[in-house]
Amino acid sequence: MELNENARIDTSQVDDRRGSGGGGGVGGIPIPIGGGRGGIVGIIIAVLVALVGGGFGLNAAIDGGGEQGDNTSLEQKCSADDALQQLDCRNTLYVNSIQAYWRTALPEAFGEQYRATDTVFFSQAVNTACGQADSGVGPFYCPADAQVYIDLTFYQVLAQQLGAEGEFAQPYVLAHEYGHHVQNLLGTNEQVRRQQQRDPDGANELSVRLELQADCYAGAWARNATGTADDSGQKIFKSISEQDIAQAIDTAEKIGDDAISERANRPVNPDEFTHGSSQQRREWFTRGYETGDPKSCDTFRAGL
Repeated sequence: MELNENARIDTSQVDDRRGSGGGGGVGGIPIPIGGGRGGIVGIIIAVLVALVGGGFGLNAAIDGGGEQGDNTSLEQKCSADDALQQLDCRNTLYVNSIQAYWRTALPEAFGEQYRATDTVFFSQAVNTACGQADSGVGPFYCPADAQVYIDLTFYQVLAQQLGAEGEFAQPYVLAHEYGHHVQNLLGTNEQVRRQQQRDPDGANELSVRLELQADCYAGAWARNATGTADDSGQKIFKSISEQDIAQAIDTAEKIGDDAISERANRPVNPDEFTHGSSQQRREWFTRGYETGDPKSCDTFRAGL
């Protein structure tokens, strides 16, 4: 993967709240990852609490949302000559690419206009319209305020505890969360929420299908990422290699429900899966990547 040093990093697509926020419960749609205070077992428990408490933003009225951050230092850092050497600036550019893709892809594929949203950078804990969350839940999307949330130290957990060390793991994670934003815009999240209320026994399977679709959307972005550009027309990526895609697939496999359970020395029970097995996550990301078409990502009609 090679980023274009001439591409403009649009920090207006990020809300930098690092150093602020409060701890508490869990909200939104997280990727369950080991780390934080409770380790892998703690994360599995946290995800289960999220689902029991409503999952997909059902407890959205708990909190009025978070405070606005101050992007001043981020803007200065990301306009410097060494911007691409900085983790937060690179991740901001990934966000720029993902949203540039969906601005074109969403109307082309589904006839809906894309509405951009912020990624919130936070440290340790954050207030959201889905309630309060801490770093332990991993990156997540909150449908109630339509924002992506991430503590960037999560990538250390991803590399050191789960072995997903490749750089392309980072844009994959962000593209997955923006896949949830696309689902929110299309009404998929709400449809799943209503169906889960009607059929609580099928709630986990519906959650898996939602997550696998977000993986597939991430794959579609990855196929088209080298065609994305900043607002002046500069390409954001110079190149994305097959090794980069292999890193994304490796990450998807390492955060499968079965892989998480095995690392936590817990029994692997497919009936309890909420995000999909390693094989399923690999297959759906790969489908999105190979087709490059988000219309191919209908996990709700496909056999799993």
